[in-house]
Amino acid sequence: MSSVWTPARAASGTYLPPATIQRRWQDSVRIWWREIDKVLLGLIVLLMAIGMLAVAAASPASADQLSTTKVQLDEFMFFKRHIVFQVMGLAVMVGISFLSRDSARRLGILVGAIMLALLFVVPIIGEEKNGARRWINVGTSLQPSEFLKPGFAIICAWVLSWKLRDSNLPVIALVTGLMALVAGLLMLQPNLGDAILFGGIWLVMVLLAGMAWQRIAGLAAAGGAALALAYMFYDNARHRIDSFLGGGTAFDQVDLAQRTLLAGGWTGSGLWLGIRKMNLPEAHTDYIFSVIGEEFGLMVCALIVVLYGAVVIRALMRMVGEDNLFALLAGVGLITQFGGQAFINILVNLKLFPSKGMTLPLISYGGSSTLAVCFTLGLLLAITRRNPFLAREAGGLRDLIERKEERP
Repeated sequence: MSSVWTPARAASGTYLPPATIQRRWQDSVRIWWREIDKVLLGLIVLLMAIGMLAVAAASPASADQLSTTKVQLDEFMFFKRHIVFQVMGLAVMVGISFLSRDSARRLGILVGAIMLALLFVVPIIGEEKNGARRWINVGTSLQPSEFLKPGFAIICAWVLSWKLRDSNLPVIALVTGLMALVAGLLMLQPNLGDAILFGGIWLVMVLLAGMAWQRIAGLAAAGGAALALAYMFYDNARHRIDSFLGGGTAFDQVDLAQRTLLAGGWTGSGLWLGIRKMNLPEAHTDYIFSVIGEEFGLMVCALIVVLYGAVVIRALMRMVGEDNLFALLAGVGLITQFGGQAFINILVNLKLFPSKGMTLPLISYGGSSTLAVCFTLGLLLAITRRNPFLAREAGGLRDLIERKEERP
C-alpha cells in the first residue's frame, strides 16, 4: 500500500516508489554481506548440513522406539520435521544478523525478560516429561530456558557494561543475583544441567569484567556446596552421578551411548546400517553424537569436534581488540553458551560426564531448541558484524576500561 502514489503522500514524503524500496533493500544486503563474518557463517551452515544427515541416520531408531502396536510412526518423521525446523532456524538466524548491535541488544533483553517471567510459571503450568516440568504448550512445546540462555548473556553483558559509565556501580553483584535467581528457578523444574551451563556463562563474563579471584573462589565453594545438596536431595542427579561413577543399571544411557559410539570404529558401519542405535534412547536428540560414531565413524566425530572448536575460536578471534565493552562481553557470553552446550553433550556421549539431557547444537533434532540455538547465533553474528573500513581503537578490555576512567 505504501507504494501507491497519491498527492498527499508525495507531499509528505511517505511515498516510496518500488524502485527505491528495491534499491534500499539491495544496499542493506550489500552492507550485511560486507560486515558479516563469512567464515563464522559458513562454519555454522556446515554444522547444520551435518545435522540434517545425522538426524536422517537417527530418525528410524527413534521412530521405531516410539511406535506401538496400534500406531506405527514414519521412520523418517523426525528427519522431515527437522528439515522444517532447520529452514525456520536459518531464516531466524539470518534475519537477526541484519540487526544493528543496539537492536540486537534490545531484542536480547526483551526475549530474556519474557523467558525469565515464563520460568516462574513453568513449575505450575508446564508439561511434565520424564519427571521434569520444563516445557510450556503454546501450540508446540516451548522450553523457556533455551531462549533464556542468549537473553541471559545479553542482559549480563548490558549490566556489566554499565561499569564504563560509573565504576562504583555494583554490576557484578547484580548479575550474580540474576544468576542465583535463574539457578533457583531451574532447580524447581528441576533442570540441573542448564543451571550448570548458566553458571559457566556467568563465570566467564564476570571474569572478563574483572571480578576478584578471591570472590570467584568463594562462589566456587558455594557452587560445590549447592551441587552436594543437589546430590543429596535431587534423586535424578544422584542416580545419574552414581551411574556415571559406578556403572549402575537404572540410568545406563551413557554407557549404552558410549558402546554405540565405538561400534562403528574409525570409518563407521554406513548410513542406516547401524544396529546398536536401535536400542539407544533419544538417539535423535541427546545421543545423536553416538549415532554419528556408529554410522559414520570416529573420524567424522573428530571432524565435528574440530568444527565446534573452529566456531568458538573464530568468534573469540572476532572479539580480539574489540573496543565496545558490551559487544565484547555479549559475544564471549553467547559463544560460551554455544560451545559449552556442545562440549557437555559430547562429553556425555564419551562417558566422561553424567547425563544432562542437553542436545548437540545445530545437529540434534529439535523444535524450540533448534530455533533457540539459531536465535543465539543470529545475535552473535549481529554483534560480531564489523565495518572492514572502520578503524578501531587498539587494546583489549583492560585498556578500554582504563581509557574510560582517564576521561573527565
